[in-house]
Amino acid sequence: MRSIWNGSISFGLVSIPVKLMNATENHAISFRQIHLEDGGRIRYRKVCELDEEEVPASETVKAYEDADGTVIPVTDEDLASLPLPTAKTIEIEGFVPASAIDPLQLDSAYYLEANGVPAAKPYALLREALRRSGKVAVAKYALRGRERLGMLRVSDDVIAMHALLWPDEIRAPEGVAPDADVKVRDAELDLADALMNTLGDADMDTLHDDYREAVEELVAAKAAGEPVAEEEAEKPEGKVIDLMAALENSVRAAKEAHGEAQGESHGEDGEVADVHPIGSGRGGKKPGGSASKRAPSKKTGEKGAAEKGTAGKKAAAKKTPAKKTATKEAAPKETRPKKTAAKKTTTAKKTAAKKTSGGTRKRTSA
Repeated sequence: MRSIWNGSISFGLVSIPVKLMNATENHAISFRQIHLEDGGRIRYRKVCELDEEEVPASETVKAYEDADGTVIPVTDEDLASLPLPTAKTIEIEGFVPASAIDPLQLDSAYYLEANGVPAAKPYALLREALRRSGKVAVAKYALRGRERLGMLRVSDDVIAMHALLWPDEIRAPEGVAPDADVKVRDAELDLADALMNTLGDADMDTLHDDYREAVEELVAAKAAGEPVAEEEAEKPEGKVIDLMAALENSVRAAKEAHGEAQGESHGEDGEVADVHPIGSGRGGKKPGGSASKRAPSKKTGEKGAAEKGTAGKKAAAKKTPAKKTATKEAAPKETRPKKTAAKKTTTAKKTAAKKTSGGTRKRTSA
């Protein structure tokens, strides 16, 4: 990484030579402006308003415009002559808990690198002191022509510095909060908590810029002369919604998205569940002809045989008439509705009728 500033950290009477470098980078796609008719670049030129002549950078200086419109030139030499003790120094003013820094104040982030071998020991000393104290250092420094406020903290094995806005640069949130006296019920808070717990922790490493990827695909498609697929964005309905219903639906959708409703892919016992076509019958038969797992668990072996005969009545009617007779004998012992016996009789009659007619259908509807 290329350093953008050289100076030192002033820690009491200890001076630590450091280099400052950007800790972040911008991955946004940059565009040029062109003349649509011929593709020529559109450029901006600095033109003097009085003589309408283009002015080179060497003849351009800063100026301050007073309230009455008076323009006061201020050159780089004028600014350099000011007594600025933080011109080449990051002056540590004190130490505070990290929670004392309002995130609204956070600005750009930088890494501080020890500049040279002699700086390694005091650099490591400050780093370990910050780490052990659990605090951050508040400092003043000068960069790009102005004095700034910074926060030094430990990031992995380096000292990072965050530029901070001055306290008077943070606007008060007056008039931002809802005017109405809004009351939130405990039931709504419970659902909000459930939704937060279901969504869980955010995996910051997996987050990425979907819009930038879409722009890159768009540019690649246009460069290759391929048609660009248009996707219609969902339009907000703008309707007043039932907050409780929206929260309940959100919790349900979050559970499905996070795999908490595992019935789709796993059974209750943790084993992989079978997936059947819609028309495979209400009994939920597995490929081997075994009964569905929905059979009551309190049945005895004899009653389990009866239930198996009921749930898999098609296979029982086809294969072993003796088994069907045993099932009928065991059926009175069960506390199931009488409709089950009626359905078995109807199924057996339908099966016998189809066998007589020489039909080739293998499955009968219950």
